[in-house]
Formats: sequence, structure tokens, C-alpha cells
Amino acid sequence: MRRSVAVRLSALLATGALAAATGMALSTSTASAATGGVTGYATQNGGTTGGAGGQTVRATTGTAIHQALCGRASSSTPIIIQVEGTINHGNTAKVSGSSCNTAAGVIELKQISNVTIVGVGNGAVFDQLGIHIRESRNIIIQNVTVRNVKKSGSPTSNGGDAIGMESGVRNVWVDHATLEASGGESEGYDGLFDMKDNTQYVTLSYSILRNSGRGGLIGSSESDTSNGYVTFHHNLYQNIDSRTPLLRGGVSHIYNNHYKNLNESGINSRAGARAKVDNNYFEDSKDVLGTFYTDAAGYWQVSGNVFDNVTWSSRSGDNNPAGPNPTSNTSVSVPYAYTLDAANCVPSVVSQTAGANKGLKVSDGSCTPQSPDPTDPGPTDPGPTDPDPTDPPTGTNLSLGAGADGSSKASGTSYGNVIDGSTSTYWSPSGSTGSVSVKWGSATKVSKINIRQASGSGTVNSYRVVNQDTGAVLASGSGTGVISFSATSLKKITFEITGASGTPRIAEFETYAS
Repeated sequence: MRRSVAVRLSALLATGALAAATGMALSTSTASAATGGVTGYATQNGGTTGGAGGQTVRATTGTAIHQALCGRASSSTPIIIQVEGTINHGNTAKVSGSSCNTAAGVIELKQISNVTIVGVGNGAVFDQLGIHIRESRNIIIQNVTVRNVKKSGSPTSNGGDAIGMESGVRNVWVDHATLEASGGESEGYDGLFDMKDNTQYVTLSYSILRNSGRGGLIGSSESDTSNGYVTFHHNLYQNIDSRTPLLRGGVSHIYNNHYKNLNESGINSRAGARAKVDNNYFEDSKDVLGTFYTDAAGYWQVSGNVFDNVTWSSRSGDNNPAGPNPTSNTSVSVPYAYTLDAANCVPSVVSQTAGANKGLKVSDGSCTPQSPDPTDPGPTDPGPTDPDPTDPPTGTNLSLGAGADGSSKASGTSYGNVIDGSTSTYWSPSGSTGSVSVKWGSATKVSKINIRQASGSGTVNSYRVVNQDTGAVLASGSGTGVISFSATSLKKITFEITGASGTPRIAEFETYAS
């Protein structure tokens, strides 16, 4: 059966004043880089693992993100930064240190490597604040929203790019992100996803790019052709004027994306760029593929695409659309394995998977979205056992005789019902989300829990298992059943429901040492 990956995140240090001042908490042991496995060109050139094997940092401000980078032993020390809340100009200051080079008003990933930034909990929103990657490598950005970044007006950040990369950047994976603006250049916005000045081996997957004049580019000018080896797959481009993306030189692989309401032009291959364009769905759009606004030709190999209510302009001068019947004018091979969804099902698959806070769902080519597969947990981390109601644990249920409490409870339910050994009683949160905890008077070693639901329960779409002593996230994923993680001694453990369909009914919260 398909089950979500439970991401192992280790014990956080209780940092007290530091957390209060910067919105940051630190961890001392290792963690998984991100849920799900890296795909596309980011798997090449040694692969992209982000902060796998490094400390875990929890950040609720931009200053805390910078503090985490600057607090490392070196600029290449692996680190995983879990972000929750709204990051904006008011809470993003410059921080100095030998392992960082930061600036106020932008998340600055400059001259560093081996970093993961991942949204957790109720989500991470970078509001009017861009993420700038410069002279860096091995970066993962996952499950975040970046919105309304401006290059003119007030406030400004990152040259108006939601995510921008430049100057020798290598191996970046951006996954399940939502990048959006509220207009075009005249309103002060620039690109949503830009790469220039020798940026290579990048994958953008399962993301939403919308409501912008410019989707993004590879190469800042016709002479900036040192960029490339970029994969775009299972993304939604919606209400974009142009640049979905603009390609100058290099090789790109563009597959299983949904393009909707492209107002002026779409994939713009120019200056010798070569694009492999497979099984995409283009809808209600104009001039979705070609060479536009230049006489420096680019090239494409097309296969399996659907053009639904697409209009094409006439060829003249520097306007050379590929349609109305696009055919290949080059051949492109890629060095990695991939599986294509049929183009006809791309709108449905992308609508269920792309963007932040979608449960990190992916596709395996079956046209049916799947939660991340435990047999493919990510770049380097084998991961713990995922929720499985068919695999009950053995040994003593440590919850029997323990105490219980929680964040909220629905009328007529009780925290104590999850530790009474009966599946006929249950706890429910007061809404669709909430948390329930099991606690002991002294430290107790736990490495596995079993969440049993009562009949009529709503579906748990996302959860976290938290060491309440320290705030460490021991596991996260979706569903209920058996969840395993590294053995941890603690006095209180929490099952936190962060997303659900309907109201969950938790009958038993069992805990086991092994």
C-alpha cells in the first residue's frame, strides 16, 4: 500500500532566550533533508541532498533563518531549517558570522552549501520577501509560499524575484512551492523563478507559479548562455504573461506541467537553448511555445503535448511561434530516469499535488496522486516506518497507566479516552486540527506509536509527532497507524493533526519502546 514518508527530525535543544529573541530552536542530531525524493537534473552532478545529516533548526522569523546559517561551524556544515509562520521585512535582519553572508530584507543564501529550508506546521509564507541564492550549491527549498516580491515601490526585495539564483549556483531543488505575484513589471514585480550567470543542475517540481507578468528565466541576456540542465515538472503556470520559462542557451526538460491562461507567450526558447517538452497540457493560452522577441533562435523537441484552446499568432520578424502544429526541430536526451503521466490527466494530477501545503503528494505516472513512498524516502535518509494500520506493534503499550492532555477537545470527548485501552471511546479536536499527548512522570523511551481511529473518523491528511520536552519533530506525514522513529527518552509525546478532512476521532494513542 502507499503510505507517506515519516520524516525523522531529531531532538531540539531548549534554547529559551535565543528562541524568544530570534524565533529559532536548535537540534543536536541528524534529520532527513526533505520528504520525497529529488528528481530531474538536480539528481545529477553528485545529487542534491540539502542539509541531510545536519542540525535541525526551527525558525519563525527571517532573522532566525539567518541566525541558523551564521551559527554553523562552517559555510558548508549541513543544516535543515524548518520554517513556520510569516517571514517579512519586519522580522528579517542581517546577521553576521564566518559561515554566512546575509542581508536585511531578503533571505540570503550566499556563498554557502548543504542547506534545506522546509515549511512545516501551519505553513511558511515569505511575504514581500524573496529568497536569493548566490554562489551556493546543494540547496533544497520545499513546501513554502513566496508572494508579492517587488523590485520597485515599497518594500523591495531580491530584485523583484520570488526565488532568484545567480553566480555559479549548482544543484538546487525547489519542490511543492507556491510562487505568486499580484501583477507585472508595471506594478513593481519581476520573475517568479530566475536563474542566471552560470546556474546549473536545478529542478522545479510540483509547484504553482501564478498571477505574474513573468514566470521565470534561464539566462539574463542573449550572451548569458552558461546556465542550464534544468527540469520543470508537474508545475502549474497560471495567469502569466510570458516566460514560462524564457530559455537562453543550455538544456531544459519540461514535462507534465499544466499551463493555463498564458496571456502573451509561454515557453520561449532562444539563443541556442534546447528544450525537451513532453506531455504538458496547454489550456486557454496564446503562443505557448516558440522563439519570441529575438532573432536568436532556440530549439525544441516535442512529444505528447495537449493544446486545448491555444491560439497562435503569425510568424514575422522576431515572433516565431512553434504552432499551430508544433514539430520538433532538435533532439534532446536526458541522463536520468523519469515516468510520464499521460497529458490528458495532467490538469487533475497537478491540481492535487502542486503547491505548498498539499501534503507533498507526487505522481508515479499512473495519473493518480500518491503520498510520498516509504521505499523512496529521499536523498540520503532511510526514514522510519510509515503509518500502517495493518502492522500492529508488539510489546507493552506504555500509554496504559500514563496521563494525557491536549490542545483542544470536542464536546463529549476526552483526552483520557486515547489511553484507556478501548476503541469504543475517543478524543476529537474541537475543529479539524489539534493535538493530543501522552505523558509520564519520568523519562520513558519510545520508538513507535500506534494511532487507532474510531469508526466515523475524518481522514488525517497531515500530522506531526513531537517530543514535547524539547519541541523536536520526531516524524511527520499523513494517515494513521504505526509510526516509527529513532528511540527517544521523553516525558511527553504529542500527536499533532495539522490537516484533516472532516473531524478525526482518535480512539487510542499507543506508545511502545520497540
